[in-house]
Amino acid sequence: MSADQLVTTEREVTAPAVVRKRRSLARPVLNVFMIVIGLVFLLPLLWLILASFNPTADGTLAMPHPFSLLNYHLVIRAGAGAAIRNSLYLAGVSTVIATAVSTMAGFMLARRKIRFKGLVLVLILFLTGLPITLLLIPTYQIFVHLNWLNSKFYTSLVLASMSVPFSIWLLKNFIGQVPGEFEEAAAIEGASEISILFRIVIPLIIPGILVAAILTFINSWGSFLIPLVLDANPSDTPGAVGIYQFMSANGQVQFGQLAAYSVLFSVPVIILYLISSRWLSGGFSFAGGVKG
Repeated sequence: MSADQLVTTEREVTAPAVVRKRRSLARPVLNVFMIVIGLVFLLPLLWLILASFNPTADGTLAMPHPFSLLNYHLVIRAGAGAAIRNSLYLAGVSTVIATAVSTMAGFMLARRKIRFKGLVLVLILFLTGLPITLLLIPTYQIFVHLNWLNSKFYTSLVLASMSVPFSIWLLKNFIGQVPGEFEEAAAIEGASEISILFRIVIPLIIPGILVAAILTFINSWGSFLIPLVLDANPSDTPGAVGIYQFMSANGQVQFGQLAAYSVLFSVPVIILYLISSRWLSGGFSFAGGVKG
């Protein structure tokens, strides 16, 4: 074996070892970096929880001495419970309406030949990017003309319409993954289009429907500007609007009450995620449905 061949062989042998060594050195650095990022996101959450149990909370991270439920008692007495119920109504109604409309529209766009379908899809995509502030003034004028102001139901319709374009795109893609053979077999058996949608398609895209519903719920749950402008009735104040009454009192921010309200306001969304997580983790199951 010549000297050049010997050097080449040594390089081939040592190269994997060098790569493994570099990877072993980079892994601790990456772990430390990820820990730092995790702490950056964890510290505000930790402050929020600790401050909610501290009647004298301020802007610093400190353990409450002692732990107290006074902040929770004060915000509930101030109307946090009613505001959260109003948010549940707005988010729940808008989620049901938006999900139902988006599912049917997504089915038609994914499975049926529609004239100017491309133009319709481009229009839907354009609507997903429209800012709320651009539509709020004409929407307010329509509400004044129709005498719909100060109504939770009509406000929830606007919240639903804001989520429909994106939900249509999302569900159209989910429905497009369902094998067409399922629908063809149902049609041969005499099933109607509505029956195919509700008995074949919807059971197969439950994870997709849950994703669209959760996104709509979260968007409606945290909506501030639309309920503030369209519904000035104090008894209809949702949580996202009501939380601002705890931002200041006598010129000072009430940190403890603000933290307690924020924790209470987050609980329904967390519960929703925990309930739906087992369906979301299941994904789609088309295996064995179609024979090759």
